[in-house]
Amino acid sequence: MSDHTARAEDAADPAETAAAGQSEAGVQPQAQAETLAAELKDRLLRTLAEMENLRKRTEREVVDARQYGVASFARDLLGVADNMRRALDAVSPELRGSAEAGVKALIDGVELTERELIKALERNGVRQFSPRGEKFDPNVHQAMFEVPNASVPAGSVVEVVAPGYMIGERVLRPAMVGVSKGGPKTAPGSRTVNDNATVDRKS
Repeated sequence: MSDHTARAEDAADPAETAAAGQSEAGVQPQAQAETLAAELKDRLLRTLAEMENLRKRTEREVVDARQYGVASFARDLLGVADNMRRALDAVSPELRGSAEAGVKALIDGVELTERELIKALERNGVRQFSPRGEKFDPNVHQAMFEVPNASVPAGSVVEVVAPGYMIGERVLRPAMVGVSKGGPKTAPGSRTVNDNATVDRKS
């Protein structure tokens, strides 16, 4: 190899080294940029998912506030409805038939007020239910006493002391009931259909 050739090779080596270095330097920032872009995309997707969950949760809370916001006030009104019903139940058909016109008008006025109160509760999502004849369900009924009765299946509601009330799908107040005992047991799977059975007792 001549001195001229050796000098040419020596001159080429630094150029090749510089070109390789520039190539590696170009690849490294590109990889960093791709990694940063992937991280930012992941953060964006996570943020969008969190915002969607927040939106759905807020919508549920608004619906619950509208539907159940009157629960406390409605519960206070139930005592008024109960007292009106007790007053009307205390008037026997014989007494009503022999009452003077003024007393009859008073009774009619109490009945009208009771109906309007129940309608007002219904307009605000509160509905009354009376479970007589249904199978006792501790989710929606409160047993006040037992009634010996061999003619009906044990665990049936045979008397309603006070009707129950639902607000939306929640129990506002369970029905206060008398439950039968001593009768035949109901067969498994023969549970009385109760449209109030699927409830959440939160209120």
